Amino acid sequence: MRRFLILFFLFLCPPLAHAWNGAGHRLTAIIAWQQLSPASRQQIAEILARHPDYPRWQEKARSDEPQALFAEAATWADNIRHDPRYYDETRETPTPAIPGLFDQARHKGWHYVDLDTKGKRRAGEIDHQIAKISQILRSTASPEQISWALPWLLHLVGDIHQPLHVGRHGDDGGNRVEIENPARRQPFSNLHQYWDELPGPSSLRGKRLDKRAAELLARYPTPAQGAVIGWRSESHHLLADAYPPAGSLLPLITDEFDAQARSIAERQIVNAGYRLGRLLEGIFARRVSRETP
Repeated sequence: MRRFLILFFLFLCPPLAHAWNGAGHRLTAIIAWQQLSPASRQQIAEILARHPDYPRWQEKARSDEPQALFAEAATWADNIRHDPRYYDETRETPTPAIPGLFDQARHKGWHYVDLDTKGKRRAGEIDHQIAKISQILRSTASPEQISWALPWLLHLVGDIHQPLHVGRHGDDGGNRVEIENPARRQPFSNLHQYWDELPGPSSLRGKRLDKRAAELLARYPTPAQGAVIGWRSESHHLLADAYPPAGSLLPLITDEFDAQARSIAERQIVNAGYRLGRLLEGIFARRVSRETP
């Protein structure tokens, strides 16, 4: 009977394919924003304002503040997964063009990389795409390409710092790992969903978001910048601590495991925020210098 109830609850809570939820990506962006110079902030705000989905970000953020809209843009690459204006390029035909948007493919394979036991890539492109999109932002003169690439970079730098997005090949980033979490009102879900929700409620915005970012910055030290391959290795190394211990039927989220996982998630969000901010400053400080008469 208990096994039947577990399966029933899991049916009601289908697997998610995201990384951090909206709170995690906004926190990363808010921390990154604080690393930017005024000139870079201004240029980034102007770029995002050209994006066709900018009015949607304003509506969700309920704000015209550049920092709030920067944070909302960091969630865009997940939001398009369920938007009929976009398409899955691996199995669908292109959707009608959105004026001002360079590309409408969902690029699901960009959000992760799966490695086998020998560290060999088996699926996913997140590390490669961070490098490619960074280079696009450094070099292209196309306004449409720039306003498309920037939200992707905001999102993917957050994703690569989620341990299950540099995951084990075969369990779909923890989506196929059923877990029991007695502390939750609905105790049965999957491991990826559990990690998604660690940063806080997906609705986290405004003053509560700013307060939470300040708390994390005060709690965790500034990380070394490194490069994309180092970020990937760091997250993959954390996989050893990302899976909960066995319970009577399913892996069990104990209080001890939950405290450790929350600490890892918070630290990785801070790391992602600092690194994203420095990466963007390096890109846009040079663009400002190059484009200033």
